[in-house]
Amino acid sequence: NLFQLGDSTYGGFGSAPKFPNAANVSFLFRYAKLSGLSKFNEFALKTLNKMARGGIFDQIGGGFHRYSTDAKWLVPHFEKMLYDNALIPVNYVEAYQITKDPFYLEVLQKTLDFVLREMTSPQGGFYSAYDADSEGIEGKYYVWTKSEIKEILGSKDADVFCLYYDVTDGGNWEGNNILCNNLNISTVSFNFRISEENVREILKSSSEKLLKHRSSRIKPGLDDKILVSWNSLMITAFAKGYRVTNDVRYLDAAKNCINFIENNLFEDGNLLRTYKNGVAKIDGYLEDYSYFTNALLDVFEIEGDEKYLNLAMKLGDHLVEHFWDSENNSFFMTSDNHEKLIIRPKSNYDLSLPSGNSVSAFVMLRLYHLSQKNQFLEIATKIMKSQAQMAAENPFGFGYLLNTITMYVENPTEITIINTENSDICNLLSAQYLPNSFIVMIKKPEHLTNLSKFSFFGGKQFEEKTSVFVCKNFSCSLPLKTADEVQSHL
Repeated sequence: NLFQLGDSTYGGFGSAPKFPNAANVSFLFRYAKLSGLSKFNEFALKTLNKMARGGIFDQIGGGFHRYSTDAKWLVPHFEKMLYDNALIPVNYVEAYQITKDPFYLEVLQKTLDFVLREMTSPQGGFYSAYDADSEGIEGKYYVWTKSEIKEILGSKDADVFCLYYDVTDGGNWEGNNILCNNLNISTVSFNFRISEENVREILKSSSEKLLKHRSSRIKPGLDDKILVSWNSLMITAFAKGYRVTNDVRYLDAAKNCINFIENNLFEDGNLLRTYKNGVAKIDGYLEDYSYFTNALLDVFEIEGDEKYLNLAMKLGDHLVEHFWDSENNSFFMTSDNHEKLIIRPKSNYDLSLPSGNSVSAFVMLRLYHLSQKNQFLEIATKIMKSQAQMAAENPFGFGYLLNTITMYVENPTEITIINTENSDICNLLSAQYLPNSFIVMIKKPEHLTNLSKFSFFGGKQFEEKTSVFVCKNFSCSLPLKTADEVQSHL
């Protein structure tokens, strides 16, 4: 059903306009693993390849525009939204884990670097969006003429750059060029009789020069409000990006943003929704609570620091207490102590953003596995059951929920890494595609001591050397001490 909506030529779903449906791509990867059918992986990878080579991806600055106005991802609506640049990179993390192709890593890094460079506030929160237009003209900031590129790069480098990025005298959009790429490096290398290494160097230095030139143009308008829900998605992206790159800037960005939210967006233990010009306001919605709890768990799995898990547990309890609708087995969008609305709305669809209910089900499942608190499992199950029929009939609108159901059905594998001194083992686990697993890293003895009250960690000892426990269906492996042992156990 979902597959039939797919565009077999250019990837993605439907025709034009075309949105990057991150949750659906993730579900195809999971379904491929579940079914053993490679066509689902191939379609998801084709989608990510075409997006990354199209104009929807900012080829020199990194980051994704909001959607493509055509079927082949060439002409974007030039707005850049924080949530797209949080959700899409996670697809490229997964694509890299599945294929080990550095191309996906590069798209991931360019996107996260764009957010660090241009969407991060000095205090660590992330801004919401850049407009599509500057000086009143849509896309003006991002497009080029061939003569301009020649002037900046000099004709030799410009020829290589223009061939690779499909830049022509006539342009591919209203007389200008949106950079896109349909050629392999090997073709350019053959054409100019220079080595592939040399082509890569020219493209890299040319991109840097053009990016520097572009930053002197008048920028599109920035929406600098900081939304907890979108920031939480970004924390997750940085945490997952750190896992596969080991780039500590990404982990720092995730932790700084959590600190920012803790220090500025809580009032009497309740989460607020939005922050601008030093003022936080509006009671948090379901998505603020659920996305932020999920982000805390993502950072907890990397850091093993109990403060992240303690706060996540507290927010999980808060959700159950103040948002749960026991008559309809789902969460309200607003809490019972929210400023009064005539009706308490609900949102179940995973569209440009995952629905608060889908993410809550995922969060409840994670909290249950860490704490064995049955209430969390009951609630996750009730949400999944109440929506499974709708999700089966309309998978396009329930990508995130389907990912959650897949994890539940598969029964998650619980992996604990105690003592991270053996980087080979840590990197092996981080580089694997293990979508239905929780991987918690415990770096310090005192973290393990403080976590022993949670059943996930009960009875585990801190060891001199890295040891890995792999648990599934309540039975655990002996401590595994080498990368080979871990690999064969998976």
